[in-house]
Amino acid sequence: MANEANERATPTRRETIKYGGVVAVGGLGAGCLGGGADADDPAADADDPAAGEEAAGADEETTGTDAETGDDSTDRAGSGYSVSMEPMGTVAFEEPPDTWLAFLSTYGDMGIALGKADGLRGLWDPETMPTAFYDALPGVDVSFDDVTPIANGGEFDKEIFYELDCDVHLLDPNWLGVLADDWSGDDAAEIAAGVGPFLGNYIRRRGDDWHDYRYYTLYEAFEIVAAAFDETERYEAFAAIHDEMLATIEETLPPTADRPTVGLLSVNSDFEAGSFFAYPVQAGNNHKQYRDLGMRGAFDDHIEGSYAEWDYEQLLEVDPDAIVFQYGFTHVSAEAFEARLDAMRDDPIGSQLQAVQTDRLYRGGGSYQGPIVNLFQTEAAARQFYPDAFGEWNGIETLREDDLTVFDRTRVADSINGDG
Repeated sequence: MANEANERATPTRRETIKYGGVVAVGGLGAGCLGGGADADDPAADADDPAAGEEAAGADEETTGTDAETGDDSTDRAGSGYSVSMEPMGTVAFEEPPDTWLAFLSTYGDMGIALGKADGLRGLWDPETMPTAFYDALPGVDVSFDDVTPIANGGEFDKEIFYELDCDVHLLDPNWLGVLADDWSGDDAAEIAAGVGPFLGNYIRRRGDDWHDYRYYTLYEAFEIVAAAFDETERYEAFAAIHDEMLATIEETLPPTADRPTVGLLSVNSDFEAGSFFAYPVQAGNNHKQYRDLGMRGAFDDHIEGSYAEWDYEQLLEVDPDAIVFQYGFTHVSAEAFEARLDAMRDDPIGSQLQAVQTDRLYRGGGSYQGPIVNLFQTEAAARQFYPDAFGEWNGIETLREDDLTVFDRTRVADSINGDG
């Protein structure tokens, strides 16, 4: 298949969008070749921590310079321009990309925030995109009906890159080496040269053994993607909204002693059998909203590493004030979520949990969050954990009707639509 692909004629569009990332091809190390996560599930790594979750490393908001390029600034000297990001290194463009694909709702959400939804051609699994968040933005119309799954039925084939023929691929090519057994550095080089460049860094969590290069915060990565699309003004508008939201949170949060302890569980746990994936609050983009809210993670002092598998008895030993179920917004409907909670309520030990008795059981955010998703997931958690400070949480289905308490949705919509 590789020889066939190399013999194909390069599309005219490729003559104007060039790949300059020799670091990306050479940077695919042995640790990221071969499948680590379950490729039958586009977010199996998120749903099953045993599929490669490692202890958290540096703090999400830590910044620094790029070891290979010195910085991540945009270089517009001469014709065209370039951006820099690990593991790709320098990626050169002669004009902004029109078409693109992404893994899930980290970089996918960035492209939508930059007003590029119409150019989105592929996602790992479009069905896991949190459409309720986009529906809650006035005047924003985002549809995934014509977006192609790049892992059809859980199977990934690099031919999809040729079929979609995108100008840029917003994903970390090394992450594909974790998801797919047959993806290699040669494949990354072939697609970058014959179709379009990769631009992305796996920022979801810290500490994976295959990721031996720099991590980025959400807004560091977002700024680089915005520069690639020549949409710096939209990025700056989002950054201002984000900064103001964090300032509002800091001013409004109750004292630490008055905050509830919150247990973080996976909604993909086995509620009937009483087997739960439990998490401490981790460094990385997956738990950014919880760290920004000063969440008192109930399990933080009880778990070494990044997850544990607990039964109802172990949950009761900690007995958090509230429980939030990660991936609740992206992997289950409201009806399916309630059905799982009923199993917990009906269990003779689960029913003793104070969070069950006080009905403080919440659908939580997904772990792949870009700037739009992060704003909503932060607001949801703020209102779930601290209703006296931020207002009661009434559920994801009522987002449009709720009073605005943490960020201004009209400003977000205006930024996406280029009206801000």
